[in-house]
Amino acid sequence: MDHDAPRVLVLGIGNVLWADEGFGVRAVQSLQRSHAFDANVCLMDGGTQGLYLLHHVRAADVLLVFDAVDYGLPPATLHCVYGDDVPRFMGARKVSLHQTGFQEVLLTAELLGGMPRELALVGVQPQTLDDFGGSLSPGVKAQLQPALAAGLQWLAGLGVRGRERAAPAPEHEVLTAQALDLAAYETGRPDAAAAARHGDPRVLADPQLRFDPKPPSDAWPRISVDIDSRRPI
Repeated sequence: MDHDAPRVLVLGIGNVLWADEGFGVRAVQSLQRSHAFDANVCLMDGGTQGLYLLHHVRAADVLLVFDAVDYGLPPATLHCVYGDDVPRFMGARKVSLHQTGFQEVLLTAELLGGMPRELALVGVQPQTLDDFGGSLSPGVKAQLQPALAAGLQWLAGLGVRGRERAAPAPEHEVLTAQALDLAAYETGRPDAAAAARHGDPRVLADPQLRFDPKPPSDAWPRISVDIDSRRPI
């Protein structure tokens, strides 16, 4: 690897189990299948790891993020943000908790003096988020290739160019387990009659079975402590 070459991180974040929330991960998977890069470029499925991504971000000179972002635009709208605007858009209208986590990653990296000098966010406005186990909605899925084109164009402007693959990526470069590959994920999903997709109606309809995160006040035993002996009494 050329030691003078910038360290480039291409990061897809999101949760593939929640329909359009998985757009960022699906984008970086598609890019890895279609293009090869020099050794200074790392493609990563960041999932929902949040602060666990901090050391990767701090090590990068150039950061390109793919994600589903609530821009307040019509569903399936592709929109790119650059530079100092990226942290603001990552947390302004959160699609899920992973965006809060990644906004914290960027802010923490800046506080520690390790912010990438070049930063871009290629995001799509989600359409469907509450379809558990669902794939990308058709409109959002159609934005995968335009998103990759936008990301590649931005990288090329920085002198970072990918090469179209003549053959599929070798097994050791594959970012995702075969069961979570987009095609396998879509074809292997049970139909709606076999697996609830928006919450099991048998549970949602019965107030006795609903989860209440606040237990009644008498649900826990009351223990008094003798401060002098530090023993329960």
